Amino acid sequence: MSTKSPTEADILRPIQNVSKLYFIMFAVAGLALGAFLVAWGYQLYQGLVVTGLSDWGSGGGVTWGLYIGAFIWWVGIAHGGIILSAAVRLLGMDRYMPVARLAELLTLAGLSAAGFYILVHMGRPDRMVTSVLGHYHITVNNSPLVWDVTVITAYFVLTATYLALTIRYDVTRLRDQLPDRFDPIYDGLTLGYSEKEDQIIDRMVWWVALAIIIMAPLLLHGGVIPWLFAVLPNYPGWFGAVQGPQFLTIALTSAISGVILLSAAFRRAYDWDHIITDDIFRGLLLWLGFFCLLFLWLQLQQLTAGSFHPTVDHGAATASKFTHPLYVIPILGVLGVLGFIFATTVRPALFTKLRAMIASVIVLTATLAEKLYFVLSGFWYPSFSIYEATPGDYFPSAIELSSLLGTIGLVVLFFLVVAKVIPVVELHAIEHLRGDHGHGHEHEHEPVEESTKQPEVEA
Repeated sequence: MSTKSPTEADILRPIQNVSKLYFIMFAVAGLALGAFLVAWGYQLYQGLVVTGLSDWGSGGGVTWGLYIGAFIWWVGIAHGGIILSAAVRLLGMDRYMPVARLAELLTLAGLSAAGFYILVHMGRPDRMVTSVLGHYHITVNNSPLVWDVTVITAYFVLTATYLALTIRYDVTRLRDQLPDRFDPIYDGLTLGYSEKEDQIIDRMVWWVALAIIIMAPLLLHGGVIPWLFAVLPNYPGWFGAVQGPQFLTIALTSAISGVILLSAAFRRAYDWDHIITDDIFRGLLLWLGFFCLLFLWLQLQQLTAGSFHPTVDHGAATASKFTHPLYVIPILGVLGVLGFIFATTVRPALFTKLRAMIASVIVLTATLAEKLYFVLSGFWYPSFSIYEATPGDYFPSAIELSSLLGTIGLVVLFFLVVAKVIPVVELHAIEHLRGDHGHGHEHEHEPVEESTKQPEVEA
């Protein structure tokens, strides 16, 4: 393990340095997003018919597809990310403080991608004004779509506020080392700042974190979204009380996997071995294993309930899970990751960062596939066979597949841009790693230059 002492210069490196690889990644991500925008423009011109999702019964009876499956996936990543960050602050899990802000930023990026999918799947973006906002006082009471918009917007504002509160401390103390071209942004972030507010902000952030932990299972990915499915008895593949906790476990497994990949990327790009340590990766991998176990256990509950004296409709929906590759392969993938994580606890030498990254990619792919199957199976096996005579079968169109690449490109661009403006690792995390457990409050009247001193590293 590295014995270097973390400094402010370390967390400023992404802001101050630009490499050829940075421009290559920017170009690739921009190309992916641009290709989808072109495809979306074609869809706007021709209508949703180009995806096979425009009419009732199109695509073999499937009126939703990858758009909704990916929407649920991105919402889960976003909500799981902020839950992870809130747990770090609320439960005093200082071990993971270096990756807490990455989790917060992942929430904002994931919510942006999810919100984008709402616009895309509405067919005409102007409906957001004419149908949603224009009649919000009416539709909010009876429209699942408007509830989704409401929850995503509320969570975006809450997360952005949560992030802005912690950034004020960092920007103020690092202001002299930040690029002048972003001064208007920094002026806005630190408007009215006073050193006396630091302890107040700490308490505010704690309460916001508590609110997030409470809201997650009730209103967010453990509440509203799965409830919209769970109370529809005409769709036995969706109906059931287990949907809430199952969605929450998928959110947490996806988010932890995303944080592992982000942490590995920033660690490699900016030589942060002494900040994002192997110990953090090991801990995140163990948490990933725990939530993978919960995910598989809840899947087992569904399989058991659907196999033991089920109704005819429920039995058909459950039987598909035992044979359909879109369900079987993801479940086996998560089971394999769980087996690998268990093996690393028995034999720690099996752990490597590369293997942790591969496990994360498998989990992210598996959860996306499972959510896609979840959406499709509801239309494949409804209680009332209103689509039974519809010809054809559903397979994601090129435009839908480009949307997935495009939103991934959007998230990558988000991190590439944000990393050039604000520190993606908190100054508090650096102070903690150096042994300044007071988070700088006892030194708040000292010059900023003294913060560059390097105390002896903790054992």
